[in-house]
Amino acid sequence: MTRRVRRKVAKKGKDDAVSLSYLEIEVEDLGLERNGNVDWTSLPDDTVIQLFSCLNYRDRASLSSTCKTWRVLGASQCLWSSLDLRAHKFDTATATSLASRCVYLQKLRFRGAESADAIIHLQAKNLREISGDYCRKITDATLSVIVARHEALESLQLGPDFCERITGDAIKAVALCCPKLKKLRLSGIKDVYADAINALAKHCPNLVDVGFLDCLNVDEAALENVSSVRFLSVAGTSNMKWDVVSQLWHKLPKLIGLDVSRTDIGSAAISRLLSSSLSLKVLCALNCPVREEETSISTTKTNGKLLLALFSDIFRELSSLFAKTSNKGRNVFLDWRCSKNKDKNLNEIMTWLEWILSHTLLRTAESNPQGLDNFWLKQGAALLLSLMQSSQVDVQERAATGLATFVVIDDENASIDRGRAEAVMRDGGIRLLLNLAKSWHEGLQSEAAKALANLSVNANVAKAVAEEGGINILAALARSMNRLVAEEAAGGLWNLSVGEEHKAAIAEAGGVKALVDLIFKWSSGGDGVLERAAGALANLAADDKCSMEVAIAGGVHALVMLARNCKFEGVQEQAARALANLASHGDSNSNNAAVGQEAGALEALVQLTRSPHEGVRQEAAGALWNLSFDDRNREAIAAAGGVEALVTLAQSCSNASPGLQERAAGALWGLSVSEANSIAIGREGGVAPLIALARSDTEDVHETAAGALWNLAFNHSNALRIVEEGGVPALVHLCSSSLSKMARFMAALALAYMFDGSRIDEFAPMSSSSESTSKSVSLDGARRMALKHIEAFIRTFSNPQAFAAAAASSAPAALAQVTEKARIQEAGHLRCSGAEIGRFVSMLRNSSSILKACAAFALLQFTIPGGRHAVHHASLMQGGGAARVLRAAAAAATSPIEAKIFARIVLRNLEHHHQVEPSI
Repeated sequence: MTRRVRRKVAKKGKDDAVSLSYLEIEVEDLGLERNGNVDWTSLPDDTVIQLFSCLNYRDRASLSSTCKTWRVLGASQCLWSSLDLRAHKFDTATATSLASRCVYLQKLRFRGAESADAIIHLQAKNLREISGDYCRKITDATLSVIVARHEALESLQLGPDFCERITGDAIKAVALCCPKLKKLRLSGIKDVYADAINALAKHCPNLVDVGFLDCLNVDEAALENVSSVRFLSVAGTSNMKWDVVSQLWHKLPKLIGLDVSRTDIGSAAISRLLSSSLSLKVLCALNCPVREEETSISTTKTNGKLLLALFSDIFRELSSLFAKTSNKGRNVFLDWRCSKNKDKNLNEIMTWLEWILSHTLLRTAESNPQGLDNFWLKQGAALLLSLMQSSQVDVQERAATGLATFVVIDDENASIDRGRAEAVMRDGGIRLLLNLAKSWHEGLQSEAAKALANLSVNANVAKAVAEEGGINILAALARSMNRLVAEEAAGGLWNLSVGEEHKAAIAEAGGVKALVDLIFKWSSGGDGVLERAAGALANLAADDKCSMEVAIAGGVHALVMLARNCKFEGVQEQAARALANLASHGDSNSNNAAVGQEAGALEALVQLTRSPHEGVRQEAAGALWNLSFDDRNREAIAAAGGVEALVTLAQSCSNASPGLQERAAGALWGLSVSEANSIAIGREGGVAPLIALARSDTEDVHETAAGALWNLAFNHSNALRIVEEGGVPALVHLCSSSLSKMARFMAALALAYMFDGSRIDEFAPMSSSSESTSKSVSLDGARRMALKHIEAFIRTFSNPQAFAAAAASSAPAALAQVTEKARIQEAGHLRCSGAEIGRFVSMLRNSSSILKACAAFALLQFTIPGGRHAVHHASLMQGGGAARVLRAAAAAATSPIEAKIFARIVLRNLEHHHQVEPSI
């Protein structure tokens, strides 16, 4: 899973939270003063060894190099009996440096082909167990060399991903080199042929556990020769000849456990195996479609043997293994673990069942077949939760990964199944996962954090995670030196930060600082952790207070660094979104200016608008839109090529998502506040794409396109371009039909700008060219159309009775009633320049009664008390002598009633703002 969570730590440091907590307890137990000087070298040897055991191999080696005493203790045999190298770069150089400590190494877990090549350099001749994943590129040669150097090997497991380049030849080498082999589990082998299996039968007399999982071909007949086998799994293997299997495998004298899950085995073969085998006790056939579709599904005779299938009550079947009736229900695994059972065979069966069930449930969750909802809700979730409590770490990991996977419906859109997620929560899964996340095993930390992250997409689960202390836990894991742990923890914080109620808690837990530090720590080679960290910061930055925390923690620099340098589109998208949110708080903080002043920020965002990925272009345009509200940023964006880039973006997004269209038009709207930019946008060809966007079916796009065209129409050359490009019908349509009041309002203002005087007529001949002469432009017809719809728009905000009452009386109540009817709430967020206010004031003198009413209506919106910029607008009007013009308009006999009443209301608004003398 890739998606689409939280925690606390007591002290700062390189170690994880669990290690630090343990350290504090030990200091107290020794009776040392917490605030006093501590001689760490005086700690008892067993305490130091216990501390070392809580560290990964790299930190363990570093700490042991601090003094001679610790160097000796750090090389203790008990500390180097097991190594998990999956989360770290493990190459030849690292292996060589660790070789002196690995004389007694017995267990090794690794990841990837490079690590496999380096294993022999550990010189761990006593190695007993090797387990590897991400094995697709491991070759026969590599595996052959490994087994040749480790003749004492007893267990070899490679998977669950497919070993595509390993063949039967390597299996023969394993058989020849490892005569003590007891367990062999391999996934995704193309052809396990007879000679390879016969070699195992001949040379590995102690081989009791064999698994050829998800293989393409396995020689069924040859497996009969492995007479020592007690547990056999061919789960997920295709092309099996089940008639051969049912005739031969019952002859295996010691076979007690058989796993045929996820295969096409049928009821007949299952019945023959159960009835013919004298030794077989357990047959697992989970998710076998052929078996489950057959009509005899409920009549299979088990002959007293255990059959596990989707249609059976798995917990009850497992309980039948125990003689005592106390082992019943969903606690069967827990009861077994806690019992003092001395039955070796039963313990081996239960241990094997844990492994194969965790593997099959994970594989089933990954493929997500249809029709299993009932199974997951009634049994699957509970099984995974029970397996998470296993004493086998790899079983715990797979169970946690299974939980992370089975809830996901759509990974790309981070959609999860609500019923499955809440089933996990109801069965106590959140507490179990949080306990795993506190384990010192980094693999468990990573998988538990992943599960918490995915489950937290559900708001109810997210609330439960927060209430159980998960925010503090995940915030601490985000500080881990293990990249995989930090990545999944950051993913958890990302999903939890969607909820407004969790953002402050994340900040209080130190999550903001941890996320910013992740970006600097993994600035190269960690696309997954960077995307999650940037995504979480983007969510947090949407909150005013948290956005300041992000800035204080160095988040602006970190996010700009990602926008400039990272080439992965997921990281670019989230970094741009985070910068957009940081810049979205206007005058409430200084982050908008801070982002603009960060070196390379604006240039990087302009460049990202050219990305081939729509999500990146959308977020970059959104960031530029928000940043353009700052005067200095606006001009700096233009200087960085923003006008050209955004016009190109607008031209290319006619078929794009509404989100991209809205932001492209919004960014041009923001830039066009400057007259120089407005002229440049028109000159670069920005008018035509904005008109096209104004024809969108989406209200948000209506608003931004209308806003941009309104600003552009202030310039007479742009006004003519709008007419020539067919903009009048588009604006008229918006003015009369859009469901957005703001879009209708700004479309009306744009039309008013275009036709508020004769200057456009005078300018038209000056703009004639070979291109424009081919267009039939009827300014008179366009003006009549525009004025007609402006008038209709104004009248939608008129109440005849309220107007009549206001005309007959100057009582505040009458004017307040008109204001309430006329008010457009969102218009209070618009900020006009002195030139724009002056133009509306001048429009009050226009010979057109419609334009007079429109100007008065606009000034009413801009000065209504409580509006964000009402005081600013009132100040501009006072400085421009607007009160006199407003009084004249209110008193003129030729003015329409709308203009008179709206003008009187504007005068009252100015009085409210203490900008003019009270009028008589």
